[in-house]
Amino acid sequence: MSQTAVHGAGEGVRTRPDGSSRALSEAYDTALLDLDGVVYAGGHAIAHAVESLGTAREGGMHLAYVTNNALRTPDAVAEHLTELGIATGASDVITSAQAVARLVSEEVPAGARVLVIGGEGLRVALRERGLEPVESADDDPVAVVQGYGGPDLAWGRFAEACYAIARGVPWFASNTDLTIPGARGIAPGNGAAVEVVRIATGAEPRVAGKPLPPMHRETILRTGAERPLVVGDRLDTDIEGAFHGEVDSLLVLTGVTDGAQLLAARPEHRPTYVDADLRGMLAGQPEVAPVEGGFGCGGWTASVRGDELALDGEGEPMDGLRALCAAAWTDAGAGSCALDAGKALARLGL
Repeated sequence: MSQTAVHGAGEGVRTRPDGSSRALSEAYDTALLDLDGVVYAGGHAIAHAVESLGTAREGGMHLAYVTNNALRTPDAVAEHLTELGIATGASDVITSAQAVARLVSEEVPAGARVLVIGGEGLRVALRERGLEPVESADDDPVAVVQGYGGPDLAWGRFAEACYAIARGVPWFASNTDLTIPGARGIAPGNGAAVEVVRIATGAEPRVAGKPLPPMHRETILRTGAERPLVVGDRLDTDIEGAFHGEVDSLLVLTGVTDGAQLLAARPEHRPTYVDADLRGMLAGQPEVAPVEGGFGCGGWTASVRGDELALDGEGEPMDGLRALCAAAWTDAGAGSCALDAGKALARLGL
């Protein structure tokens, strides 16, 4: 699908979002959807998510939910989504707990003991792989696995990890997301907890979650997707994971990424498509094209003037943002755009 850049391994640099004459739900066979910040926040459905996903599924698109949050089991996630009005089975949910459990199982003997620093999702995933979760460094674990354990994870759990790692036990982490969105705002994620153990031990974990290959492998193995579209809200996990997996991506602005961060994105963080929310799956994406003095989309023209990004015209805010992306990414090339976009984003209400 991508026409403006070649995905993967430095072979090209994306300079603007793609257009699509077809609805994305028709152009791709499987949506690999992030959860926190895309489908829900703080347990509550994000506006337009339920209706948009239902329409995409009715049109024949396979919906798979791919999350770096290792706390909950696939059954629990599926039950929650169904309660929100999104009919989901456990097999439609892929977690970083499953990805890291597979990674550990390939390194240790069947039936081995694994010290768990996290929640039930990790324990279930390890048992699925024939491993035995334990709670103490004194239980002779052959590996340590750390995943998000929720806001009430006791400080002493980090100490157990440190005791085992200091004895030479290999350390695995489900993911390293520093933050997690919630109903009240942005809270510390598993990456923040991993940093605690890293600082205390000087060790480095093997990480499975997005944007790294083990998570992409787990997702493809479990979904069988042939034309997948990654849908996410984070540049450093969802979009970078799609980049490394050489698949297309849709960034939605319902989670942690704002317009300024998108404009400053490095090549591996530049999505194929950009939209306000999941309604973007149901429509074609407008083309961003070079015009005299800059790039046009909808009724907007974006250009570089000195050390600023400028925006002329009028129209839909997302079209303006897409045009700004083209101007910013082209100017930055393989780097990160440092142009001032404040006035232009203010015009769009972003």
